Amino acid sequence: MMGIKIRSFSPLPDDLSLEDLVPNDHFYRRLQARLDLSFVRELVGQLYARGGRPSVDPVVFFKLQLVMFFEDLRSERQLMRVVADRLSVRWYLGYDLFEPLPDHSSLTHIRDRLGLEVFRRFFERIVQECFEAGMVWGEELFFDATKVQANASIDSTRSRSLVEGRLDEHLAGVFPEEAPPDPEERSGVVSGFVGPEGDERRELARKNVLRHRWIEKAGRQERGVVRWGYTRMADLRVSTTDPDSSPMYQKNNRSGRLGYLTHYAVDGGRARVVLNVLVTGAEVTENLPMQEMLFRSTFRWRLSPRSVTGDAAYGTRENIAAIEKAGIRAYTALLEQGKRTSLFTIEDFLYDAERDLYTCPAGETLRRQGHDRRGGYVRYAVRTSACMECPLKGKCTNSPKGRWLSRGLEEEYLERVRTYRRTAAYRKALRKRAVWIEPLFGEAKEWHGSRRFRLRGLQKVNAEALMIASGQNAKRLLTFRSGGPRMTAMVAALRPPERPSEHPLYRHRTIPARRFSTRCYLPRRWMNKGKRKGQSLAELRPFFVATLAFWSSHTLAVGLMFWLTRNRLVGSYSFFTATSLSKLSW
Repeated sequence: MMGIKIRSFSPLPDDLSLEDLVPNDHFYRRLQARLDLSFVRELVGQLYARGGRPSVDPVVFFKLQLVMFFEDLRSERQLMRVVADRLSVRWYLGYDLFEPLPDHSSLTHIRDRLGLEVFRRFFERIVQECFEAGMVWGEELFFDATKVQANASIDSTRSRSLVEGRLDEHLAGVFPEEAPPDPEERSGVVSGFVGPEGDERRELARKNVLRHRWIEKAGRQERGVVRWGYTRMADLRVSTTDPDSSPMYQKNNRSGRLGYLTHYAVDGGRARVVLNVLVTGAEVTENLPMQEMLFRSTFRWRLSPRSVTGDAAYGTRENIAAIEKAGIRAYTALLEQGKRTSLFTIEDFLYDAERDLYTCPAGETLRRQGHDRRGGYVRYAVRTSACMECPLKGKCTNSPKGRWLSRGLEEEYLERVRTYRRTAAYRKALRKRAVWIEPLFGEAKEWHGSRRFRLRGLQKVNAEALMIASGQNAKRLLTFRSGGPRMTAMVAALRPPERPSEHPLYRHRTIPARRFSTRCYLPRRWMNKGKRKGQSLAELRPFFVATLAFWSSHTLAVGLMFWLTRNRLVGSYSFFTATSLSKLSW
């Protein structure tokens, strides 16, 4: 008989509570028990007045942000619809069945009221929870960045000078001869100083004033500074929808898009805790914010890492020198100059530190000719006559004045990093980087909507990235347990690569797998070996008979001892002993 379901709803009993409707092993119960967010009220207490109408509890606001992360939701309106339908989320927020929920527009106003600094302090408090749980190792740090699309179209870009009302600057670039003189360089005033005095103090003060603080500026680019002698496209074009985004080009997409660059600093421990996050414009290269993120993380969490690992984008002279001066090993890949040109590079020349000169492949000496303090390099050159008569000139230089080299003032740190490449620790760190930090970006993009920011502006996208990183750390805080790495890729990265042994006894040939068969392959190999030596089948017959006798006697001995053991006539130890003796007696 087919049943028919009649839609009939009776009122809920008075003794029924939401506490009884949520299973005891539910995810949000675990999250509530493990992560106490009562500290949020201390972070935002100064932003609220003492009197007036009560607002939405800031703890509820940050719980809603975590729910948005775990449920992969893209808007506050969609979030509140999910909260209204899910009993477990209602229980996690502390709202009863018939209690009205906050309006979605209130979440937007609360986010604007709190500001970026509160979101960063919330992220750091989650990291502190990971420290207290013993999840942070602190011996290794990994740096990487990924591209994230902006919530704006490339068609919304216009001329930056016209949009920002800087017509005078635009005309000064078109007609430089009529441009007004530049204002004098700003100078910093320092009073009540403690530390070095005199010229050194003034030089440090000048550097501190002129230094760009990426985290304080929320990753904003220095528009007045032009690096490496080229003009950025973001300096000429700006989006009217999201002015802080910049053109971004990806390998699998020929048409340009607007986007940002999300930078991560990750601990080298098994839990892979994210220690620092920063979002910059897509035109900001990865190496620029690295030093500030590194030293902020080490100072904030009192870390003394022994190594810092990054790809070739972080292997600049400034970063390597700063890391090595701090007593940390810079495990960064260096760009190979030999791949850019067919001529001899500086790596083909031999440097003598005591005499401060270079020796070329032909044996000629390149002596010091001068230095450029502003550029940060020293120039070495060879005699023009010696270079013109050299038979290797075609492989060395095309200049009629001879070959010359530029050595950085801190080149010794780069040479130290080149020596790291021959160590097993360096190769292990680069293998580990690929499976420690890059999967975090993949996790955020595949499961938590980080392929495209839903907010606009550097302040808001930084807050969004901080909440995503906080959610990732919270996931690891819930699932953390002692032990080794569980992922196969992590184990493979930590395992040193297999190398063939140099000892001849340990060298072996890999035998391909064969289908199972009861046939004996040993006489066949002997017969094939005998045929190669010119022996006949009659000469190989004794080998075949001996092998057949061996396997027959061995099988009978094993069968007999097994029967005796089964009938408790002899012990199990005697069974294995007799089996081994049958092989040795043969």
